Amino acid sequence: MAAPVIVVMESIHHAGIDQLAEHATVVQLTGPSDPRLGEALATADALIVRSTRVSAELIAQAPRLRVIGRHGAGTDNIDLDAAAARDITVVNTPRSNTESVAEYVITVALMLLKRIDEVSAALRTGQFTAEHGSLPGQVDRGGLVGREAGGARLGLVGAGAIGRSVARRAQALGMQVSAYDPFIAPEALELGIEFVPDLDSLLASVDIVSLHVPGGNGALITAEKLALMQPGSLLINAARGELVDPQALTDALESGHLAGAAIDVYHPEPPAADTPLFDAPNLITTPHMAAMTREALVRMALDVTTGVITALDQN
Repeated sequence: MAAPVIVVMESIHHAGIDQLAEHATVVQLTGPSDPRLGEALATADALIVRSTRVSAELIAQAPRLRVIGRHGAGTDNIDLDAAAARDITVVNTPRSNTESVAEYVITVALMLLKRIDEVSAALRTGQFTAEHGSLPGQVDRGGLVGREAGGARLGLVGAGAIGRSVARRAQALGMQVSAYDPFIAPEALELGIEFVPDLDSLLASVDIVSLHVPGGNGALITAEKLALMQPGSLLINAARGELVDPQALTDALESGHLAGAAIDVYHPEPPAADTPLFDAPNLITTPHMAAMTREALVRMALDVTTGVITALDQN
């Protein structure tokens, strides 16, 4: 029996490629614009993607396709209805990047609380001078004093694997953690997370809001929702770009209603260099890299390849 053909649409860690090669013929492409795509899909038994959109049209080009593997936590870039219509199994890696993303959230939360970007920029641009006395005194008089994590109220929108991992780290720092999630996992209750009945209640009661839900339904954090947040509170989005209205966030930062925000995801991606959001004050921006650690990339590669190989064996 001939070995199955697995097409890897975008590069993944070589540990995953090595594992695939033990079980299948591997075709590695450079992305959806690779001129070999049509030929590869014609013989593909399985397809592994990262961010490439797997549309119904793309699926139709792969008559032998039995498995689609997503190198990542979500499946919102895959037409699940089209896959189901062909009885194609879809696998992903929902827990592979949990720790990396949680570490990112805590890192930027601390940076925002301590105002690291803000005070660093002030120092590097000469706003602290010898004639104005000690540096600590200038920090105080300049209104650049930070806040402690201990006692801060963290609100999680979504208490899945990543949200719970964030909660554990936040609790270790002395934060009070609450969450809004219609689907409460027993593990979250065991952590002592306080659950609130609706999103509005959460937004109005915490100092830091961190988003941990999938996209697909438009903006969750609008101007109206931002207005519910406490003056001087913080927003972190390392989930999906479409969850936050960028203009509303820009306005909230410029008005000072929000003391700061950290954004790792955008809609669309990559964002334009001249996007108005990038001119907003007290904003940490990163290029969708919360999960991009060496360890997570190895885990994702091995988890998706294991899932695809297992699914092929079962089909």
